[in-house]
Amino acid sequence: MKNESTGLRSGGQVLVDALRINGVERAFCVPGESYLAVLDALHDAKDDIELVVCRQEGGAAYMAEAYGKLTGKPGICFVTRGPGATNASVGVHTAFQDSTPMILFIGQVARDQVEREAFQEIDYRRMFGQMAKWVVEVDDAARLPELLSQAFHRATNGRPGPVVVALPEDMLTDLVGVPDAGPAQAIEPAASPAALSQLQDLISQARQPLVVLGGGGWNQQAVIDIQRFIETQNLPVAGSFRCQDLFNNTLPHYAGDLGLAAGPELVEAVKNSDLLLVIGARLGEMSTGGYALVDIPTPKQKLVHVHPGIEELGRVYQPTLGINAGMKTFAAQVANLPAIKPQAFSDWTAQLNGGYRANLDCPPSPGPVQMGEVIAWLNERLAHDSIMTCGAGNYTGWLHRGYQHRTFRTLLGPTNGSMGYGVPAAVAAKITFPERTVVAFAGDGCFMMNGQELATAAHHDARLIVVVVNNGMYGTIRMHQERSYPGRVCGTQLHNPDFAALARAYGFHGETVVATEQFAQAFERCLASGKPALIEVQVDPEALTPRMSLSQIREKAQASR
Repeated sequence: MKNESTGLRSGGQVLVDALRINGVERAFCVPGESYLAVLDALHDAKDDIELVVCRQEGGAAYMAEAYGKLTGKPGICFVTRGPGATNASVGVHTAFQDSTPMILFIGQVARDQVEREAFQEIDYRRMFGQMAKWVVEVDDAARLPELLSQAFHRATNGRPGPVVVALPEDMLTDLVGVPDAGPAQAIEPAASPAALSQLQDLISQARQPLVVLGGGGWNQQAVIDIQRFIETQNLPVAGSFRCQDLFNNTLPHYAGDLGLAAGPELVEAVKNSDLLLVIGARLGEMSTGGYALVDIPTPKQKLVHVHPGIEELGRVYQPTLGINAGMKTFAAQVANLPAIKPQAFSDWTAQLNGGYRANLDCPPSPGPVQMGEVIAWLNERLAHDSIMTCGAGNYTGWLHRGYQHRTFRTLLGPTNGSMGYGVPAAVAAKITFPERTVVAFAGDGCFMMNGQELATAAHHDARLIVVVVNNGMYGTIRMHQERSYPGRVCGTQLHNPDFAALARAYGFHGETVVATEQFAQAFERCLASGKPALIEVQVDPEALTPRMSLSQIREKAQASR
């Protein structure tokens, strides 16, 4: 609030006014003494900006990242210096690899203490230099409007991503008379007429084309537009790793997701395709089978690569046609292209869709709980706008393989493979969209990394449902251990609490499931409880992956030696 007698505002007030101007409606934080002036300004802005106070900075940063994914607006996170910043770095790395708009504000030591290794002092330009789009330390409160405008522009334009803004605590209390900047503008590059013409020529020459969707910068209309393009041209389409909610999985053009649960038919299709049309995705390690499906630097397939970040085009793969365009703009441009030769691709598209459908069903796994059947039940039971979240671990294989996403932004999963993401992401999702069902999947190891955010969910009455898949181990690492060092178990076994009892201690409704037939009723009781809820699903340690048991993995490894 401006001091009416002097016309001056503190740096903290200037910052919060900039948040208002840029349409910020929610911020996630763990409070710290290094940015008290911002907290004081947020007190006056509480009718405009909801402050979600979290229990650990990693959880706060994950929530901000999830909010950025869901809304397309920068997720806002405030943390204190030193330990707060290092804890929050996991969310910054996730936002960078997931191309999610996010701004992390970090309280910093006073300007007259810099370079003394003051209490909790870190040089954030060096710390975050490789994991953020831009890092800035604001030394002059009068420059806040300028630098915050730049932060919002950088976070959202080009390839979306995280920006880090360090705030010296004494700068935040300085009084300045400075005008505000206007809101940041969305600026998207577009495909040229020549590029669109060449794209049509490449489609006309293709026999086995494949579209791959991924990356950031999408919205609901862009997804509708790209679906129209794919249906008009009758092209098969795959989602890159954890981006399968960019296309309705139940439509006959869907070929599956190019992630850890990719079906064998889709893997072969990437190798055999004569035209890869990659829209938004970077073609990273997960979506290329460890860079083995597409040759570097010159693919044997003709490659059309569409990406909002010019630096991504030609970075790993030399495209036949590189198009620097934003997702919303490009999707609108191609939505109305005339059909080129849709009948020519009918058999190819049907073949890949058939392979995807054949991969939906999981073979029986050891033990009384069949996770494949649990996911199949959820696939039928949940509303199409339900949001599924997950972290990292083998348990995600069942979710990604068996659940069909029909609607945009119904999947929140970190493409950087970060554990502990699912619970805080679900909290952010439920606070943002309280009317939608939100289900967080977590392994026992994954859950314990940010399980304390159940307290945040309870505080905000965020009635999510957490499904903890408990096999008593770090399952993914055990899988790799058995493949490389069969029978030599070390460092992967876990001793766990009673997760349902732990949830009840937070005020949740808690359930424990030890057999498949118990899950449906337990889930319905969770929905009817009127509380946030958690279901602990105890699975056999042998049920390590949807395709192979622990013993089968070990035996295969031993046989190959």
